[in-house]
Amino acid sequence: MEVLTRKKSGLSDGQGKSSFKIKQLPFMAILCTVMLFIVYRTTKYQYHEVEIDRKWSLWGETKGYSAASERLKGLPQGIIQATSDLELRPLWSRSSSRSKVSDYSNRNLLAIPVGIKQKQNVNVMVRMFLRANFSIVLFHYDGNVNGWWDLEWSSKAIHLVAHNQTKWWFAKRFLHPDIVSIYDYIFLWDEDLGVEHFSPSRYLQIIKEEGLEISQPALDPNSTEIHHRITVRARNKKFHRRLYERRGSTKCSEASEGPPCTGFVEGMAPVFSRSAWYCAWHLIQNDLVHGWGMDMKLGYCAQGDRTKNVGIVDAVYVVHKGIQTLGGDGHDTIKGSDSRKATKKPSSSSIDLRSEIRRQSTWELEIFKKRWNQAVSEDRDWVDPFKGNKNFLRRRSRHNR
Repeated sequence: MEVLTRKKSGLSDGQGKSSFKIKQLPFMAILCTVMLFIVYRTTKYQYHEVEIDRKWSLWGETKGYSAASERLKGLPQGIIQATSDLELRPLWSRSSSRSKVSDYSNRNLLAIPVGIKQKQNVNVMVRMFLRANFSIVLFHYDGNVNGWWDLEWSSKAIHLVAHNQTKWWFAKRFLHPDIVSIYDYIFLWDEDLGVEHFSPSRYLQIIKEEGLEISQPALDPNSTEIHHRITVRARNKKFHRRLYERRGSTKCSEASEGPPCTGFVEGMAPVFSRSAWYCAWHLIQNDLVHGWGMDMKLGYCAQGDRTKNVGIVDAVYVVHKGIQTLGGDGHDTIKGSDSRKATKKPSSSSIDLRSEIRRQSTWELEIFKKRWNQAVSEDRDWVDPFKGNKNFLRRRSRHNR
């Protein structure tokens, strides 16, 4: 009886184990499916990140980019040079120096749109930057190049000519990141800046020390035209990153998280690091040549936190003279809302042209805003890197009070 009971017990145990194993199968299948899905998503995410790094890393391995391009498969990899520069090359050289590898001494670039009417002011600017060993590019929007050859430095500069084109038009076409890849910083300045209180070498020292990827020199408070208070020089500072302003329509405080209170430079005298320019060049719209509205978005190219990597340098500053010649008669007329007061004949053709340019600029501003909003809505993978800071900044502001 006892043996029979044991046999029955053993049989029951076996059936129980078999039943338990059968019940485990669906669970194991689900678990395996979940694990496979996790592995798939992880692999896809890593691949996506690698692709982003490859596309955005201009200074990485050129071989990887070349190997991926079907259009270059006819060339041996070692002969491919994916970048260029704006350095002048001699037509001849001594035999002893022909085998030497080129040593770039000019690691920074100054590019200015120029007209012959502002020749004297540009001459002062260029002479100062040449002493700091800059490479110089002049964008001649009035077509007059011959009028510059009497300057001793003219043969050392690159001269590009296109009638009635803007700074951003020139920059989009001639300052491609692959072309300016050797330069640490790109100065993209207007021609109407007074540099009596400016030093290129001191400026470079400051932005390197402070890690400013995008910057501009502060404006003298006595400048003819000032659009944003954040650009005005602070006399007791070396540089500043934000504005504190309780007056006017724009209120700027510690809780302010973006332009024009922080993370902002204006379009008249921006300075870009190599990496920041790579991003900014892609932000420039090919057909929107006046660049209105772009200054509000440049912080997205700051290679990190725009409240830290974007700043205004106060120690060395410039005077904005507010001279506008593009589309006008070339005389020293005041820009902006005072342009009609500065001209005795409001019915002149130059004023009509300036009015048309302003209308075109305003229209381009609206188009740029629409394109940005549309791009944000269509790109589901894009996440605003600054949107998540709002709650933190609000809490910090309340704590400071």
